[in-house]
Amino acid sequence: MTESTLVMTIVVAAAAAVIIILIATRRAKQKRSQRLRTRFGPEYFRAVTDHGDKARAEKALEEREKRSAKIVLHPLSSSDRQEFAQAWRALQTHFVDAPGNAVIEADLLLERLMRQRGYPVSGFEQQASDLSVNHPEAVGNYRLAHQIADRQRRGEASTEDLREAIIQYRILYEALLDGHADHMEEVKYGSKTAHA
Repeated sequence: MTESTLVMTIVVAAAAAVIIILIATRRAKQKRSQRLRTRFGPEYFRAVTDHGDKARAEKALEEREKRSAKIVLHPLSSSDRQEFAQAWRALQTHFVDAPGNAVIEADLLLERLMRQRGYPVSGFEQQASDLSVNHPEAVGNYRLAHQIADRQRRGEASTEDLREAIIQYRILYEALLDGHADHMEEVKYGSKTAHA
């Protein structure tokens, strides 16, 4: 083998190695994107819009997963479940006479329920981020309901808005009340959920 043939073989081998590395890197990024899209659903696309860039959004979503892995969720005792169910029924009854107050109560009840389950309650955006890992479908409902509650606090929400907020809060309320949903996430994604 001549020296020029050897050099050519090395160049071709190096080029092939670079191409293989590029293909593997691209496939890994595609798998990462697909996994995050599947895990976060509509929250994935919201993150891309918020961050303005797919790579930054995916990094932020992976950071949510890491933070969530440190959160130990607790199932509700039957007495806690009854207490929250009774509070929700009272809230719905209250809605008939004072829908604005009922929406504010629902916002506070959901925060209390999150705290009881073990979610850190440290500002709405952080709460929504934490919830998005285990409840990606319901967190959009929570965001919408919370926006309406904020409008209600400013006196800007219509009765139809308030009705919509209660419906949206109910979706997250049911997801949080049902510990089975978190267990399914634990099985599917390996998140930490404490069982009493």
